[in-house]
Amino acid sequence: MPDDDFLAAEFPLDSSVIYLNHAGICPLPKRAADAVRRFVHECETQGARYYSRWVAMETRVREQLAQLINAGAPDDIALLKNTSEGLSTVAYGFPWRPGDNVIISDEEFPSNRVVWESLRGRGVSVREVPLAKTDDPEDALVAAADAHTRMVAISAVQFASGLRLDLAKLGALCHARDIALCVDAIQALGAIHVDVQAAHIDFLAADAHKWLLGPEGIAAFYCAPPWREQLALHQFGWHMRENFGDYDTRDWRPAPSARRFECGSPNMVGIHALSATLDLFAEIGMPVVERRVLARTEQLFAAVQERPDLDCTTDNKTGRYAGIITFHSKSLSADDAVARLRNQGIICASRGGGIRFSPHFYTPREQLDRALAAIPG
Repeated sequence: MPDDDFLAAEFPLDSSVIYLNHAGICPLPKRAADAVRRFVHECETQGARYYSRWVAMETRVREQLAQLINAGAPDDIALLKNTSEGLSTVAYGFPWRPGDNVIISDEEFPSNRVVWESLRGRGVSVREVPLAKTDDPEDALVAAADAHTRMVAISAVQFASGLRLDLAKLGALCHARDIALCVDAIQALGAIHVDVQAAHIDFLAADAHKWLLGPEGIAAFYCAPPWREQLALHQFGWHMRENFGDYDTRDWRPAPSARRFECGSPNMVGIHALSATLDLFAEIGMPVVERRVLARTEQLFAAVQERPDLDCTTDNKTGRYAGIITFHSKSLSADDAVARLRNQGIICASRGGGIRFSPHFYTPREQLDRALAAIPG
């Protein structure tokens, strides 16, 4: 269990700041910021003299991500720019047939809605399933399927309501009906444990800049091996070739690994930072991280319940929440409340018409009470 001194050293946030927006953009841990500084200094003073070390770091990050999500091998991991690129890789590479449909929820962030809606010109329709009207969203999603349903595309945790899906249950239901499962895991990775093999996940995408505590511009993309060569490629370049270090050959083919989805030069600054944060998660252990995230969410549930002027919209049933809690104030609009809090150094967000708090495992618990107390009754 990390102690307070360890966490204070790893997360040297200004004392005037209470940071409750990890579902938006995270602060960098010191070790990630140090990794960026070292890499930039090396580039400044040495250029690409040690490029072989950069390639080794790229390899290491794939290994770290594969371990984090229990992928079968590092070859299952591609390093892309963001979640949207990963979802687009699936949407425009998938072997659709006219008349097919994809199932999503009615709560999706635009990244996991617009990309599927854009397929309508290809004869693929989108079915939205309301999540708030059911106690069993996994069954509701699969119940909306018919013989033409090829995919369920869902966020592991919804960005506004904070609703957490039971991916193992959903994956088993999809697998039994031969429906592919594509998961937007940006609100889950780094907060709760995700196991792509246990949950029969076919595709997963997640940026680093939220719960993974990394920078923008680097994302994990997982593609289950049976799908790797079934996804048509729409981006091409030197880095996606099998022998990407051979610049002279005219005979080329896509890499057999998930690197086939990376067309050009990788984000080396982001890779160095992400590797540092993944070291942090491995050092602490995801079971510890998840317990601490959930404990902070539960503390907020209890505190909001004690305030008659606040209404919580996040489901507080065990297994239905992760690190996000969204609530309403009866005296202030969400936008006004968030603006007031920001003026006091309390960083949160307005989402889904409510005030969204998203503390991480390192957030001091007394800060949660202080943040709520700053909302006038």
